[in-house]
Amino acid sequence: MISTSLARQLRDAGLRWKPLSGDRFQIDRPELDADVFTISDLMIEPHEYSTGTVLGFNGTTEWALDSVDVTDALWLPREDQLRDLLRTAFVRLEREQELYRVVLAPEAADDDSEDAGGAERVYESVSAPEAYGLALLAVLEKVSA
Repeated sequence: MISTSLARQLRDAGLRWKPLSGDRFQIDRPELDADVFTISDLMIEPHEYSTGTVLGFNGTTEWALDSVDVTDALWLPREDQLRDLLRTAFVRLEREQELYRVVLAPEAADDDSEDAGGAERVYESVSAPEAYGLALLAVLEKVSA
């Protein structure tokens, strides 16, 4: 799972979320950072209204919560979702000892520096989802630049 910090960076860089069953999220408040929720057809369902999406909590949970606006939720995309979001920019995932490396095509996150030279871009972390997230963040930042 990606870190809360990286999830915030991705959201701030423009990543948008349409909640689906199986998605994980946190309520974006410091006192709730340790709680991770999963969209489920039985417990937590997204409800679409003309004013926006609300995540409805059905039944009983650890504490009383009826619903939360999707803008107050922080999506924690899974590894497969992050890879899918990279689309054709993704070249491969490598693992060397304790590190995972996500390799992107040269044009995917080219920083336009003189030493860029058309080389593949590599983003690494101790977890594969975090490496995918870092790579996606670079792509989103390039798009918004």
